[in-house]
Amino acid sequence: MEACVGAHHLSRQLLALGHDARIMPAQYVRPYLRGQKNDYHDGEAITEAVQRPRMRFVPTKSVEQLDLQSMHRVRSRLVRHRTSVINQLRALLLDRGIAVRQGARFLQAVLPEIHGQRVILLSAKNWHKHRFGAWLEAASKRMHRNVLAVALANKLARIAWSGLASKHNYQAQA
Repeated sequence: MEACVGAHHLSRQLLALGHDARIMPAQYVRPYLRGQKNDYHDGEAITEAVQRPRMRFVPTKSVEQLDLQSMHRVRSRLVRHRTSVINQLRALLLDRGIAVRQGARFLQAVLPEIHGQRVILLSAKNWHKHRFGAWLEAASKRMHRNVLAVALANKLARIAWSGLASKHNYQAQA
């Protein structure tokens, strides 16, 4: 049979019934395919390919082997996804003039140094550490989280403008 989804399961079932089940890679069957791809043409191509003396077959994998292969594939996809997200964050930061070296550890090191309202909103247990923690607690009871983020951004912008307009450094009060 041609290697496809479920081929190893079907092969194990056929072997248990005493049949000689063998799996061929799809790329070895493709040259023998004539016409549109459908079950009839696939069957003809498989029949033609299996009769070739130098045809190579894929060994039937056990459930454990398939589990291990799946785990490696999922891990590989997660690593690719993580790398993609890290690169996207680096690009977004670079658009704002913040250059971060390649690598997750460099991004993790620089992120705590960057101040934004969403970062403050992430953990309500740390609100009391900020000057406007009491304001955040009261506002969170009457505002949606996204509205609260905008209100906090507005508050931070007013604080920044006040500091720039008065030409004084910001002094956080306990």
